[in-house]
Amino acid sequence: MANRHTIVLMQTTPSRASRTFMDYDSISQAMDGICGLYERKLKEINPTIRNLTYDIADLYNFMDGLSDMSALVFDHSIQAYLPNDRQWMKHKMFQHLKKLAH
Repeated sequence: MANRHTIVLMQTTPSRASRTFMDYDSISQAMDGICGLYERKLKEINPTIRNLTYDIADLYNFMDGLSDMSALVFDHSIQAYLPNDRQWMKHKMFQHLKKLAH
């Protein structure tokens, strides 16, 4: 997953004005970025709770709650970005978190 520039495309609400993107140097960093986004949202919703915890189902619900989410991942062999959907991102997130847990 290293050295594969990744652009995460998101639309947080049904409004097209909520479209945004985040870019990362790797798929792994992109997964960390999505976790960070969710953690900031949790802190915003629960400002008085010091130690917030969540599981992967909570993270998946957050991802599913966005109006749209996808990723463009650079493929060096064809020198182009390949599109990936939300399901692919959830699969990569699971692999990433599993790797971090070990």
